[in-house]
Amino acid sequence: MRPIRLLASAFAFASALSIGAGMAGAQTTLRVVNHSDLKVIDPIWTTAYIVRNHGYMIYDTLFAVDGKLQVQPQMVDTWTVSDDKLTYTFKLRDGLEWHDGPPVTSADVIPSIKRWAARDPLGQLMMKVVKEMVEVDAKTFRVVLTEASPLLMMALSKPSGTLFIMPKRVAETDPFTQLSDTTGSGPFIFKRDEWKPGDKTVYVKNPKYKPRAEPPSGLAGGKVAKVDRVEWVAMSDQQTVVNALINGEIDMIESPQFDLFPLFAKDKNIELFAANPLGLQYLFRFNVLHKPFDNPKIRQALLYGFNQEDYLKAVIGDPKYYRTCMAMFMCDTPLASTKGWEDKLQSNIEKARALVREAGYDGTPVVLLGTTDLYVLNNLAPVAKAQMERIGLKVDMQQMDWSTLVARRAKKEPPPVGWNALLTAAASVDIVNPLVNSMTNAACDGAWFGWACDAKLVELRADFARATDLAKQREIVEAIQMRIVEYPTHIFLGQWNQPIARRTSISGNIESAVTVFWNIEKKR
Repeated sequence: MRPIRLLASAFAFASALSIGAGMAGAQTTLRVVNHSDLKVIDPIWTTAYIVRNHGYMIYDTLFAVDGKLQVQPQMVDTWTVSDDKLTYTFKLRDGLEWHDGPPVTSADVIPSIKRWAARDPLGQLMMKVVKEMVEVDAKTFRVVLTEASPLLMMALSKPSGTLFIMPKRVAETDPFTQLSDTTGSGPFIFKRDEWKPGDKTVYVKNPKYKPRAEPPSGLAGGKVAKVDRVEWVAMSDQQTVVNALINGEIDMIESPQFDLFPLFAKDKNIELFAANPLGLQYLFRFNVLHKPFDNPKIRQALLYGFNQEDYLKAVIGDPKYYRTCMAMFMCDTPLASTKGWEDKLQSNIEKARALVREAGYDGTPVVLLGTTDLYVLNNLAPVAKAQMERIGLKVDMQQMDWSTLVARRAKKEPPPVGWNALLTAAASVDIVNPLVNSMTNAACDGAWFGWACDAKLVELRADFARATDLAKQREIVEAIQMRIVEYPTHIFLGQWNQPIARRTSISGNIESAVTVFWNIEKKR
């Protein structure tokens, strides 16, 4: 019945346009099925990628990383740095305007930074070296550091856990209260009156948005909205999604299921687009607060008992789209190293069982959280369950929809309320160094869910934050990898690439680790 509802909705929308716009002509509407449904609209409230993608639709950023992962200005026009590298002065570019009319000013920027930094781990680290942030005039603000550090520019351009700039009245919302005002200054406007979780999310082109003059590259450059309306359509069944694409009821699938690719090959109107060449990484996260993973030795056992390829085969299947990789910060990146991990993740069962015995495992079940509605994650938990049971652990696998898992992972209580382990994935830009890689943050209550707590890792990440020489950074990365062998925070389970499936009437998708919707065109 879903295709009928989609067609009926499209007809109703077209009719409304005809009545309301007269001879102005029909708008172009891009209909997309994303990897999950949008249920939270505050981008600092959760690290879920769908909420981050929502943020990029309606907000703008001070800086952004381009296709080569280089930091580029976005809302900022020009900036200067003092000779001692302590004082940064930023000037906003002309033409920045909130969706409801007023201009964007420095008075909006500073509270936006503060609210974001209160929740984001990299923001918290940045604020430790920020002496003051000062509004100079309507378009100029200054940040003074206590010590020279690359942290500021890295944080201001962070691709995920992104610093989105909001109006002052919104940015002054308590960081631990979800905002309700979605006024932004970005290329699209959120139609909250049409938002129906479980059905669709709607954005319309911001006619007042002034793009940068540079061509788009990654998350930087000109954000030109080339369609009038974007609808994120919620569908969970992948076969239904693929049929909708083939029938022209939707235009694009962000994360099509790999074993359905042969259906696309038979249709000349469908093509695959490699949006994120660097790919993603699968991750197994420990909760160190409770038995059995409060014991590092039991966590170490999994480093030997797990096998990357089993996970990749279970979900991706085709080696064309995956690779095993023993580099924590991903292969083929500037900080790639296998130091300490050369003999891990290759099913050394006897070594793993011996560590479980040495740890004095008492039979406490591992409460393992898995998903039911994200095909790129759904098959991971059963593989982890089998591999843990193979080395002598008891496992209570509990599978649920992603939104429920996101809520559950925030609970620190012991099972059955809480949890012991979960599986997720992260894009390359969120993995490639220790400051953006949240899995390496071991700041106890300030760490990512699982609450890793290790003073040595905190010290090493701080050392990396001060290092500006690549050779020194690599040395610290290897020390971090060696420490995580001793104090495991997570397990990385291989790399994979997820192409977008789109109709050939769609063009202009940007190569980026974040799915963005500017520059996309749709033939009428």
